[in-house]
Amino acid sequence: MLREEALQILQEYTKGESLLRHARTVELVMRAYAQKLNQDEERWGNTGLLHDADYEAFPDRHPHVIVELLREKGEEEMAHAISAHYSHWGISYDTLLDKALLACDEVTGFVVACAQVRPQRLDGLEAKSVLKKLKQASFAASVDRGEVRLGAEMLGVDLTEHITFIIGTLQAHAEELQLTPLPQSAS
Repeated sequence: MLREEALQILQEYTKGESLLRHARTVELVMRAYAQKLNQDEERWGNTGLLHDADYEAFPDRHPHVIVELLREKGEEEMAHAISAHYSHWGISYDTLLDKALLACDEVTGFVVACAQVRPQRLDGLEAKSVLKKLKQASFAASVDRGEVRLGAEMLGVDLTEHITFIIGTLQAHAEELQLTPLPQSAS
């Protein structure tokens, strides 16, 4: 599947700016990991882009709608990874793609949440700050901290290094993601 087709599917199901940005950030991180791990960048990126594609339109059926659609299109590997991107669903983690999506989804969203509360956004954000925020249960409370840790463990990466990699990936796209430093107000 080409990115253009994946993007068309995403935009058909998803309209909310926040969820579209989440899809894009996970796509960017998945592409970066694919490159780092010598995997199929297009497949990994499209998997990240589409992992929550049906969430807004079909919250009670997520991720079954997008998984079904991908299976109909012959994209079984992507479909399986998306069906497994939350460990509590009880789906097996058979491939590196499955593990990478689990490892990148929650924590990428969390890194973005950390950036959004800083005037400098992604600029100067460090893993230690993100790890500190992870310990605050009230901050981005919907993020499952267990998934963050399990994902890094399953991918076989140190959590601090993983977060640093994600920050670096997102920093390269800060303008597109609207995560550049806020203008300072004149006194």
